[in-house]
Amino acid sequence: MEYDKQVKNRVKRIEGQLRGILKMMEDNKDCRDVVTQLSATRSAIDRTIGVIVSSNLVECVREANESGEKDPEELVKEAVNLLVKSR
Repeated sequence: MEYDKQVKNRVKRIEGQLRGILKMMEDNKDCRDVVTQLSATRSAIDRTIGVIVSSNLVECVREANESGEKDPEELVKEAVNLLVKSR
């Protein structure tokens, strides 16, 4: 799968958030602020996983229809399993 620029930028923003959290910890910031930022980062990761899985699903179903090799229903089940596993 090719990851588009938008998905890569999401991951770069998450990386920046994590670096900011580490800086907050090094500066002994209030734990509530750190936890708030960790929660925001987790949400960003969850959204990114959703984008990747849904993009991959669309691509896989399209290829399955063209080649007739895999059952599209089975691909949907695999995608749902990926999302469940990521929780």
